[in-house]
Amino acid sequence: MMNLEDHREILNQSGMEMFQLVRKQFIKSKEAFLTHDSDLAEEVLHTENRVNGMDLKLDRECERFIALHNPVAGDLRFVLALRKINFDLERIGDHAYGISSYIVEVDTPVDQAILDKLDFEEMYTAALSMLDDIRDAYQSGNAKKARKVFKKDKILNKINLNSFGVISEEVQKDPKLIDQYLLLFSVIKKIERVGDLITNIGEEIIFYLEAEVLKHRKKKGPSKPSK
Repeated sequence: MMNLEDHREILNQSGMEMFQLVRKQFIKSKEAFLTHDSDLAEEVLHTENRVNGMDLKLDRECERFIALHNPVAGDLRFVLALRKINFDLERIGDHAYGISSYIVEVDTPVDQAILDKLDFEEMYTAALSMLDDIRDAYQSGNAKKARKVFKKDKILNKINLNSFGVISEEVQKDPKLIDQYLLLFSVIKKIERVGDLITNIGEEIIFYLEAEVLKHRKKKGPSKPSK
């Protein structure tokens, strides 16, 4: 039977492999969308099966790790966190798939001026930066780097909130562009959701490294009125 340390390292490397695969999917979905490259979009769609297969394999290995070694303390936190991280990475892959499927289904590329008004590329860039930060935090075991994604997620949230007002205003000016704006609104919502999933991963990394639970951390905002 494999010893705990070797088994844990295998799991760790599998986690990194999942990170790398999903990152490639997300980058390709961005390039496919911005360049309206249907061939690249098809590549993302075809790779989805690999993402799903890796998700199932890693989840089974986590279960096997628990069954074989009955881990405690840091080892238990590691495997519990990895299962949740794996789940969130698979969901990010799903969003990359969804974005790429639009390119295959839609014939007309989105006008660059519309992308600029919605800060679309800035949003994608911020999401990719978050994904890189969280991958590096996982690889290096750096909780401080994991915490960086919480601040960056505010950029995605702001662009997402602003997008509805921009789209409403622009559609009134030119109703013929409503299809492009609705498409972009759907993609923006997916990128915003990717940001949420990345912050979930950040919370799991911090839980694993520092035994600190952040899932229900207090969000800054207007205080609720007392009942």
